[in-house]
Amino acid sequence: MPPTEAALQASFDATIAHHDRIEPRDWMPEGYRKTLIRQIAQHAHSEIIGMQPEGNWISRAPSLRRKAILLAKVQDEAGHGLYLYSACETLGVSRAELVELLLAGKQKYSSIFNYPTLSYADVGTIGWLVDGAAICNQVPLCRTSYGPYGRAMIRICKEESFHQRQGYELLMTMMRGTDEQRAMVQESVDRFWWPSLMMFGPPDDASPNSEQSMAWGVKRNSNDELRQKFVDMTVPQAEALGVTLPDPDLRWNAERGHHDFGEPDWAELTAVIRGNGPCNAQRMAHRRAAHENGAWVREAATAFAARTAQEAQR
Repeated sequence: MPPTEAALQASFDATIAHHDRIEPRDWMPEGYRKTLIRQIAQHAHSEIIGMQPEGNWISRAPSLRRKAILLAKVQDEAGHGLYLYSACETLGVSRAELVELLLAGKQKYSSIFNYPTLSYADVGTIGWLVDGAAICNQVPLCRTSYGPYGRAMIRICKEESFHQRQGYELLMTMMRGTDEQRAMVQESVDRFWWPSLMMFGPPDDASPNSEQSMAWGVKRNSNDELRQKFVDMTVPQAEALGVTLPDPDLRWNAERGHHDFGEPDWAELTAVIRGNGPCNAQRMAHRRAAHENGAWVREAATAFAARTAQEAQR
């Protein structure tokens, strides 16, 4: 006699309570599956869309060495997207379905990628701040309750850590350069600081999905906890670089043992998520064009796979 749904739910709850992993063939509540699809898909879309801002500078990098570094990083992001799409497919949804949902505006990607890269210093700032925020967000996901997602995150986090160090090294090199280069770095940091803080999502009291995701072990920390960790990590790095973080309220709080900092513009975050950011339309137009231009490759690959299968049957 097959187990009842109540027994399956009890087994699932016990696995979560023991901080063990849920695997693809295990029973899981439909809400858990949908939450994972939403989060992993958004993560995968972000990696692919995230290639665009820095890819903008590959052909204009100041040296062959810098071009090779940036090209390698953008290739890494493509790989991250593929790992995550593969993890999402274990939940019974195809990669093609996920892409169609993105192109139809029914799934999102990280708000940070809707801001323009106006100078070459942005390549370093994205590595330092954006990838630094990603590391804070993603390292706990190595312990997420869903096995394929957690295992994919191990390699992704190692590579993101390298990207963060590469960005910091680029900014440090520029800060040792001319007055113009130092001004370029400061201007870049001024633009990306607040969007980087928004990467962690809205405040905990305005985040509708966080409580359930944490109860299921999908997330291990709240948005505000991760944002605080990022600020505490970044302040001494900024001091070492010699840049000023654009927040007049930023200061050390000895009683809390953490830095106090100002409130991001949550109205701006809402506008960007709704598609009204500086580069939303541009990013999606580019993604749609790439998808349409690559249709013949997908068709050829499908035909080749079908022919190979037929020949194997013969």
